[in-house]
Amino acid sequence: MPKGIRSVVWSLLRGLLVVVASCIWTPLLADEPSGENVTFPKLGQKMNDAQVVAFAELALQNIHQQYPNKTGDVVAGPEGIKSPQELHPAFYGCFDWHSSVHGHWMLVKLLKDYPQHSIGDKIRKNLAVNLTQANLDAERAYFMAKEHKTFERTYGWAWYLKLVAELEGWDDEQGRRWRALLKPLEDLLVQRTLDYLPKLSFPIRTGVHADTGFGLAFMLDYARAVKNEELEQAIVDRARGFYLRDTDYPTKYEPSGQDFFSSCLNEADLMRRVLPQDEFVQWFDAYLPSLRDGDGGNLLVPVEVSDVTDGYIVHLAGLDLSRAWCLRGIASALPAGDSRVVLLEKSAAAHAETGFGYVFSGAYEGEHWLATFAVYLLSE
Repeated sequence: MPKGIRSVVWSLLRGLLVVVASCIWTPLLADEPSGENVTFPKLGQKMNDAQVVAFAELALQNIHQQYPNKTGDVVAGPEGIKSPQELHPAFYGCFDWHSSVHGHWMLVKLLKDYPQHSIGDKIRKNLAVNLTQANLDAERAYFMAKEHKTFERTYGWAWYLKLVAELEGWDDEQGRRWRALLKPLEDLLVQRTLDYLPKLSFPIRTGVHADTGFGLAFMLDYARAVKNEELEQAIVDRARGFYLRDTDYPTKYEPSGQDFFSSCLNEADLMRRVLPQDEFVQWFDAYLPSLRDGDGGNLLVPVEVSDVTDGYIVHLAGLDLSRAWCLRGIASALPAGDSRVVLLEKSAAAHAETGFGYVFSGAYEGEHWLATFAVYLLSE
């Protein structure tokens, strides 16, 4: 057979293999999610079965969708050029590694909080496909490579540890198995964190993944859940060193055009975890002094998304949701009767209402991750 014809035949065969693989994976596990007419509970209320199903179906579709994909991979040589699923057999879906991880967290959270809901068996089958010994061994092996030492630091690390913390102590046979399978990479990321924090000379203040306030807050929750006192103390010490002297935060500079976090509110949400209440109130008075007069600047005003199909602009929908959970967290740390509590709770509700409106947009740019932010807000 001439070389040119062989090349064409080989290309056709490869294409056929891709189609076959796609047919094996995609229909196996999830129906097409439908967000039409999805309603959302008020903050602090439980979801009904239809709401749980809508969230779960969105995550189930995404955790097995390999493309499009932003791997963030550092390629050390030609042998390192692999598909997303080859690189990350457990967490290859949802466009990027961290979104896949927090999609898995969301599904575990729904199983725990709503054990009787109608989609529970389907969630378990889906998670069992990804969370296997071989897949998680491969995930750890990826992180062990020198080129991947900083991969997903600290956003992805924080979400992985949040997933572990959700499984910790869960009285469920399958949950205990998943918890054990996650441990090798968990131990590696904990050690990486302990090695990293003393070297981090300054906090990273940003409205996107690398924000130090967010990473430390989630990691602190994990450390307390698993009773890792060394990690807890390292985070508390670093948070005090980074943020204790902060005053008069310039709220007028937030948000930026592609933020999904408020660095200001992430910091305060971390410090309410770190400081005793009386010390936190004193710190918060100096940090946002105008809030006593009802002036929170841009922080209290929900933001609109001009284009849900733009992967960066749609970040602002996540900003609405993450602001809402920070505002509620901060309010919970203030004394009863503090005038700022009502102000913060009212703003949180307004942010939640706006953010919820973008979760089921029909655009993959937001749908691969926003449901996780919504479920975290509703569950906390």
